[in-house]
Amino acid sequence: MTMNYEDFTDEQLLLTTVQAGRVLGVGRTTVYQLIKSGELHAVHVGGSCRISWAELERYVTRLDAANEPTEPSAPGRRWRRIVDADGQPTIFAVGVPDPHDRAG
Repeated sequence: MTMNYEDFTDEQLLLTTVQAGRVLGVGRTTVYQLIKSGELHAVHVGGSCRISWAELERYVTRLDAANEPTEPSAPGRRWRRIVDADGQPTIFAVGVPDPHDRAG
């Protein structure tokens, strides 16, 4: 599945389930399963189901914390969306020291 940067913009606050799935690297059906299980919270605008960037950030932060239980949670962790060298949008944590960086 290729993701085109024109699919969404940084100014777009709400994403469709397809766009949210692309950001998370999962399919639309998985996004709906996450919503149904309560792991991902959606908003409804008219008859449309949407996911906010903030909710995607919270979800990824919860996943990150669940996968690293020995380390304290990073307060204030923020996620940033950029376009990588291949022109693909990606998200990454900012404001958190890299544990692999020996210089810091």
